[in-house]
Amino acid sequence: MAEDACRADVWLWRARFFRTRTMAARFVDGGRVRMTRAGIETRLDKASRTLKPGDELVFALGGRLMAVRIAALGERRGPAGEARGLYSPLQES
Repeated sequence: MAEDACRADVWLWRARFFRTRTMAARFVDGGRVRMTRAGIETRLDKASRTLKPGDELVFALGGRLMAVRIAALGERRGPAGEARGLYSPLQES
């Protein structure tokens, strides 16, 4: 895999949206994540789909709608402060 891309389940786990990578993979496999890349919106259907910096994700988690732009892919699952640096929230209008 290219260094400028990351699997969807791995990124969601590194960004600390899920406690385990398995939980993230099941969430993505369920078709519950929408991705926008270059103005084209698609529904992620496999955990192995790649994400790149600049991609936008929208998903519901814990009763809240999460809309984020990927800022970095990360090297590991680090502390919460490091995880927050992997994305920036999008403002819904």
